[in-house]
Amino acid sequence: MKNKKIIFIFCAIFLILLLGTIKVNATLELNELKFDAQINTDGSMDVTETWDIDISETNTLFKTFKIDNSKYSQITNVNVTEITSGEKYFTQIYEEMYHVTKDCYYALENSKGEFEIAWGVGLDNSSDRRKYQISYTVQDAIAKYNDYSQLYWQFVGDNFEIDANKIIGNITLPQNANNKEDIKVWGHTKDLNGEIYVTELNKIEFTINNYSSGNYVEVRALIPNEMILFSNRAYNYDILNSVIEEETKWANEANERRQMQKNTLYIIIGIAIIIAIFFIIKTIKYIIKLNKLEKKYKPTTKLQYFRELPYEDATPAEALYMMSNGISQTFSASFSANILDLCLRKHITLELIDENGKIKKNIVKIKILNKEINELKEDEKLTLEFLKEVADGENELTTKNITKYLEKRPSKITKLDERIEKIIEKEEITRENIIIENKKEYNKYITRCAIYIAMACFTIVLIPVAIIFAVNAILTGMIAHKINVFTQKGIDEKEQWKAFKKYMEDFSLLKDKEVPALVIWEKYLVFATAFGISEKVLKQLKVIYPEITDMNSAMYTYSYIHIMNSVNIGNCINSSVYSAVSSSGSGAGGGFSGGGGGGRRPVEAEADAKI
Repeated sequence: MKNKKIIFIFCAIFLILLLGTIKVNATLELNELKFDAQINTDGSMDVTETWDIDISETNTLFKTFKIDNSKYSQITNVNVTEITSGEKYFTQIYEEMYHVTKDCYYALENSKGEFEIAWGVGLDNSSDRRKYQISYTVQDAIAKYNDYSQLYWQFVGDNFEIDANKIIGNITLPQNANNKEDIKVWGHTKDLNGEIYVTELNKIEFTINNYSSGNYVEVRALIPNEMILFSNRAYNYDILNSVIEEETKWANEANERRQMQKNTLYIIIGIAIIIAIFFIIKTIKYIIKLNKLEKKYKPTTKLQYFRELPYEDATPAEALYMMSNGISQTFSASFSANILDLCLRKHITLELIDENGKIKKNIVKIKILNKEINELKEDEKLTLEFLKEVADGENELTTKNITKYLEKRPSKITKLDERIEKIIEKEEITRENIIIENKKEYNKYITRCAIYIAMACFTIVLIPVAIIFAVNAILTGMIAHKINVFTQKGIDEKEQWKAFKKYMEDFSLLKDKEVPALVIWEKYLVFATAFGISEKVLKQLKVIYPEITDMNSAMYTYSYIHIMNSVNIGNCINSSVYSAVSSSGSGAGGGFSGGGGGGRRPVEAEADAKI
C-alpha cells in the first residue's frame, strides 16, 4: 500500500513520455493534398486539387488567392466535387457566405478583395474523413519571354492553415520536350524538406512530407518557348541567366541554412551530453538523500470511519488543504463549498432561478445578507468579499454574474487561490499541524518533479537524456512523498478527514438515526461538495429520509438540501468558474502572392482573416 503513490508517479511519467511521442490530432488535418496541373498552349493552367482530409466540427472549407495581375489575370471554370464515395457535384451559388450551405460552393471576389473558393462540408457537430476535388483554371499563369516561358506559382502559401502528412504535385506540359535538360525546375519551401524533378519529357513532379501549416510551397519552371503559343504576359527580353543567378544565390543560402541546422544539432547534442552528466550526478545525490530521509509519520490510530467533523469550526478549504498534503487546491474546489457554508451560516441565501415554472439548471441567485462577519474565518471572509465585489454594490448576484466578472478578470482566480492558500497554511501552522521547513522542502521537490517531467517531454527526441530526466522526476517525486509535511497531530487529523469522507460515502450506519439527524447532514453536505461526493451522499439521504424528495412537505426546513434535490449547486457554481476561463479557438484563411491559401471556418463566430 505504501508504494502506491510511487507506482502512480512512475506510471504518470511513463504516460506523459508516451504521449510526447504521439502526434495530437488537429481539428483539421490533410492526409494528402495532391495537385494535378495541366499547362496549356495559351498560357493558362488547369489545376485540380484533391483534398484527403480529416474534418472535425467544421462547417466550411475555403481557399483564397490574392488578386495580382502580375501573376495571373483571373481564375475561371471553378468546380467543387466530393469524391469520398462516388462523385457528388456541389451546387454553385453566387454570394459570399461565412458559413456556406452544405453541398454548395461559391467562387468570387470576397469582401477583402481576394478571389475565394469556399464550400460547405456540414460537419458542424461531427467528424469524418472526406475527399474533395477543387478544379479551376488560372488564366495567363505562364509568362513568355524571348528564350523561355516561365511558370512561377505558389501552390500552397504561407497563410495555409492546415497541416498535411504529404503534398504531391504533378505538372504536365503541353507537349514533350526534346530532352529533360530543356526543362529547368526549382522548388521553394521554408523547411527545405521538398523534392522536385523532371520525371518525363512533359512532366514535373514535386513532393513535400510532413507539411506544417504556414509554410509556402512554390514551383518555378522554365519550359521551351515553342510549347506556349500565346500569353497575355509576354516580355521582350531573355530570362534564363537572371533566373539561374537568382536561384543559385537562393540555393547557396539554403545550403548555408542546412549547414547551420546541422551545426545547431551538433551543439544541442554536445549540450545534451553535458546536461546528462550533470543530472546523472544529481540522480546519485537524490538516491543518497532518499535513503537518509526519516520514516514518514503514520496515524496514531488507523480509522475506517469518523462520524463527525475533526473540529467544529472547520471550513471546506481547510479540509481540502489537509486532504491534499498541503498542496494548493484550485479556486473552484473550495469556492463552491465556501459559498454553501456561508449559506449555512446565514450570511447569504441561495435561490434557484425559474422561468415559466422551469428551473434554470446552471443559474443560482445569491443574496448577500447584512450580518456581522467576525464569526467567519479568513478564507470565508475572502469568499464573501469576492461575492460583494461581483455584486458591485448590490445585495444580489447570480452565478452568471460570476462568469462574466471572471471572463474580464481571469487573473482574479489565481490571486484568490494564492491568498486562500496562505491563509489556510498560516492557520494550520498555528494549530501545529504543519512543519513549515518541511513544507518548503516538499514544495521544492514537487516543483523539481514537475520541471523534470516537462524536460523529459521536451527532450523526448534525445531518448537517453529524456530517460535521465524521467528518472530524476521519479526520484524527486519519491523524496517529496517521504518528507513529513505534517506533524504527528496533523497526520492524525488528516486520518480523521479521510475517515470522515469515507463515512459520508458509506453512511448506512445512520439508518437507525431519527429524522432530526437530517439537520446534521445539511452541514455535512457542504464538505461532501468540497470532496466531490455530494451527489452520492444525497442519493443515499433520499433513501434513508424519503421526506426530502417531497418539495412541498410541511416538515421540510433544510434549504440547502432542498436546492440540492433540484440541482447540484456545487457543479453549478464550479461551472460558472470553468466557463469563465475556458475558450475555443477559431481559424481563418488568407491569401498571398500567387495563390493557394486556405483553411476552415469553425462553428464559432467569424474570426478576422489573416492577411
